Amino acid sequence: MARYTGPRAKISRRFGVDLFGNSKSFNRRPFPPGQHGVRAGRRKKSEYGVMLAEKQKLRFQYGILEKQFRKYYAEASRRRGVTGEILLQLLELRLDNVVYRLGYANTRAAARQMVSHGHVHVNGHKVDIPSYACKPGDTVAIASKSGSQSLARHFAELVQGAVVPDWLEGNADTLSGKVSRIPTKEEIAPIVNEQLIVEFYSR
Repeated sequence: MARYTGPRAKISRRFGVDLFGNSKSFNRRPFPPGQHGVRAGRRKKSEYGVMLAEKQKLRFQYGILEKQFRKYYAEASRRRGVTGEILLQLLELRLDNVVYRLGYANTRAAARQMVSHGHVHVNGHKVDIPSYACKPGDTVAIASKSGSQSLARHFAELVQGAVVPDWLEGNADTLSGKVSRIPTKEEIAPIVNEQLIVEFYSR
């Protein structure tokens, strides 16, 4: 299972936004890492640098390596509609992200691990592929095993108060949820300008 395993706080500080839910260390030093980090933010980025930064932010946010991210972009560009918005929807409908949005994990990385360790079922069947593409009508539930249930409830307590988006239907009592429809761009509320990502790959 390919994933980013390097330092996370440094990445968040580099882009100036908390990408991994590691807000404590990010808030402590909210400037780029390195000897000249405090002054680094004053340098003007090139047009290419701005587009690259947007792409990297979205890639790190969803925990995807470059090769897989390119595949998502290729799929989005093949579909009819606005490529940038479709790209966001494809990423948002990943199973690990759906588990995270339902509140059964406090970070996407934790949700990814829950899926890969077999703690999540889709439509009654165990699915251990974090990139599994959920569709409207799919039911996502935590496995009935006591270990799976206690792990999900522990995470649910950590994110208590988090709002489940309107495109999902969550049931905190049964630790299950349903994908009711494809999310809109406004519901996803991206931290990037997705059009710059499209321009980056269209060069």
